[in-house]
Amino acid sequence: MLNLDGLNEKQIEAVTSIDGYFRVIAGAGSGKTKALTHRYAYLVGEAGIPPRNILCVTFTNKAACEMKKRVKALVGKDCDTSLITTYHGFCARVLREDISGLFYPENFLILDTPDQKVILSEIYDRLNISLDFASYEDICLAIDIYKDDQSYVDYLVDPKAEIHPEKAKSLKEKIILNYLIGQKKIFGLDFNDLMYFTFALFKKKPEIKQKWQEQIQYILVDEFQDCSKREYRLINILSEVNKNLFVVGDPDQTIYGWRGADMKIIMDFDKKYPKTKTIMLNQNYRSTPEIIATANSLIANNKIRIEKELFSKLEPGVLPEHLHATDEKSEAEGIIKRIKALLNEGYRYSDIAILYRAAYVSRFIEQYFTKEGIPFEIFGSLRFFERMEIKDALAFLRLAAFGDDISFLRIINKPRRRMGKPKVVYLKELAAAHGGTLYENLKNHLGDEIFANTGAAQFVTLIEELRAKVDSVNPSVLLQLALLKSGYEEFIRKDGDMDRLDNIAELKRTVEVYQENYGEFLPLKVFLQQIAVGFDNEADDKRNFIKLMTIHAAKGLEFPAVFVCGMTEGIFPSSRTIEEWFQAGLEEERRLFYVAITRAKNKLYLTESEGIGANNQKTPSRFLFEINENLYTRTGRIPEELIRKTKKKAGISNKAETQTYQVGSSVLHPLFGEGIIESIDDKYKVYNVRFKKNGAIKSIRFDYVGLSQINNDTSSRLEESFLNFNL
Repeated sequence: MLNLDGLNEKQIEAVTSIDGYFRVIAGAGSGKTKALTHRYAYLVGEAGIPPRNILCVTFTNKAACEMKKRVKALVGKDCDTSLITTYHGFCARVLREDISGLFYPENFLILDTPDQKVILSEIYDRLNISLDFASYEDICLAIDIYKDDQSYVDYLVDPKAEIHPEKAKSLKEKIILNYLIGQKKIFGLDFNDLMYFTFALFKKKPEIKQKWQEQIQYILVDEFQDCSKREYRLINILSEVNKNLFVVGDPDQTIYGWRGADMKIIMDFDKKYPKTKTIMLNQNYRSTPEIIATANSLIANNKIRIEKELFSKLEPGVLPEHLHATDEKSEAEGIIKRIKALLNEGYRYSDIAILYRAAYVSRFIEQYFTKEGIPFEIFGSLRFFERMEIKDALAFLRLAAFGDDISFLRIINKPRRRMGKPKVVYLKELAAAHGGTLYENLKNHLGDEIFANTGAAQFVTLIEELRAKVDSVNPSVLLQLALLKSGYEEFIRKDGDMDRLDNIAELKRTVEVYQENYGEFLPLKVFLQQIAVGFDNEADDKRNFIKLMTIHAAKGLEFPAVFVCGMTEGIFPSSRTIEEWFQAGLEEERRLFYVAITRAKNKLYLTESEGIGANNQKTPSRFLFEINENLYTRTGRIPEELIRKTKKKAGISNKAETQTYQVGSSVLHPLFGEGIIESIDDKYKVYNVRFKKNGAIKSIRFDYVGLSQINNDTSSRLEESFLNFNL
């Protein structure tokens, strides 16, 4: 008998509801994985359903492994959990069993992104195409679009079918057709192919589709808010026969719209399946009531959501803290001061996480942590000075300063100069025979025939120019010269990776700040030596280190203490989002902040600083002013001018949070409908409104612009306001 004692009433309802369509709206920290795995165990143990007849899908292998572990603990270690998997993992399972129905070999190769780039690199070389034409990312996107109609599958599965790149109407199409030829040669399928081949198999072989539909009697879907149209199509096909579909997700945590997640799928699930039963999990088991109140106050600003209010029954804690600093140095010092206080309270370094919207924000934190001897590691990424583009850029300076072979090998063909492996082997043979570094041998043998028609001469000219200025020119000038004349920055720009380009821009700023703070002329060798100190490449989750990570990387994790840094307008929300003319991107940024807040269990710190960023004066994030300011404390005084600038950018009213309506006033809310103000709380600046729709009392902020008083003279204005809030 499955023990359900540890579950609340709503979780038990989710676990024990058997047949039909169910949508579970599971707030952050509400125990959704516990409910999902217990439901799986309930189906197996109490309903007697064989595991082979239950499909449980999620988005990452890590999440799937965690669910398998929990299920085995509930059901027994011998339970077959092979159908607890990812979407692509399930498609691979189908194809491994039945791809012969498409006359394709069962030993097909699954291609990841690096594999795709290898195929494209060979095509670029063979066709003598420069990356100036289109980055690999651009071509991969074009390939995805080309494959949308799925007609290409017929070519890949038919041994006799041919395509003719020479007849392509454009160079881009020629590359795509050559890519398909490359795929076919090695029987390779990329991630999208796994799903498209499954669709093609089900269409061409209805008996195979029916086999899987009959086998999969129950479907459980995790993180349903991140479902794409393709993934939804797969789930719909599989559930057509048995009609048992159980989905779990939280629209307020939809943060992957940029990679295809369609929030409408979970929002409109009950419209697709009218008999859907919706279950709300809104008790948070992770965070203190103070942190949950902050999260609720923020996310209430989003218009596109399923209304819910998280609550926590945990012991009250301390209010979250907003730290406003006058500059990055003060911000870093403030963070370090609070970390030391946490350590004195008994926290470990590993209890603390530093989160940020953009990877480059970690740069100044890393610098000060290294200086203070605070152990840290980048989670799911690399430290700033260990990132590929940073190491590449600095390698030009290192080669000029030290002439080392490591730096030479790193950049001799970045960007491409037709200095591939044969030329490097030749230089190594020269060095073995005559001594000297690889660079010295290249410089001395530029006239050799092997270096004709290459960029070797231009490379040597650049390095010699840098060498001549090493002892007399600041590092920032040398860096700018290297990036410009080598073509490396343009190479990154055309590669299409905006994060890498942002990191290069941050490197320039870092060098400038470093040499300004040095107080006198900063020799290049001194600078290079300083940034090389204090890094340990090993990573071990069990070590007592502070974790630094992007908020996207933190999804699904939790920490006793969390710092959300770089809360600056243009960084969070990002400048690219602010520039969008529609609200969807801004709402996703707000959901991302909501995710960041709800990673914290006991302590939450929000930090930002004044100064110059991206050529403009830094102002605090609009999100800080969207949260009821009574729900957190603030350290540091924000100049009124900066507050006005942020609110002007965000379209937030600067009016004081003063009472507008009286007890007994009839009001209209765009989401909750008509209500009557029963009481007013001046301390927290809220109206307590009883709404007619369900009799519930909700607290509404004084400054909430959607609340309007009901009277006969303004009925048309209220109707217009209501429509605007539901666009």
